[in-house]
Amino acid sequence: MDPPPTTASATPSDDELIAAARAAQERAHSPYSGVRVGAALVADDGRVFTGCNVENASLGLTMCAERTALGRAVSEGARAFRACVISTDRARPLFPCGACRQALREFGRTLRILCVGAGGARVERTLEEMLPDSFGPEDLDGGG
Repeated sequence: MDPPPTTASATPSDDELIAAARAAQERAHSPYSGVRVGAALVADDGRVFTGCNVENASLGLTMCAERTALGRAVSEGARAFRACVISTDRARPLFPCGACRQALREFGRTLRILCVGAGGARVERTLEEMLPDSFGPEDLDGGG
């Protein structure tokens, strides 16, 4: 049975989302790269889903913070998103890798991405700016 529809709520402030991403970042498992990343993904209904990077000795199995947050969101029924905040322990903001960009693209082009470095530097882009001319569900027969 599908959960009941949720009512739209306000998007949390950037400061609230940064705090949520930083809290997730603290839980990162990054013994190989030493880079700690946290993400806070905001669904259209206002719910916030967080994730951190989880590295693995078999590096190809590593999960980035953004895809961890996306997996949590989808498993809770979210399918449309407003924003994703990504925080790192590096001085400069780090952008999502190509795999994360494509995973987020599955759910739309217009997602707002805010990347924050350890010193507070911020860079904002849309997913469309970061992944122009992207391939998505609408490009498949019968897709969205």
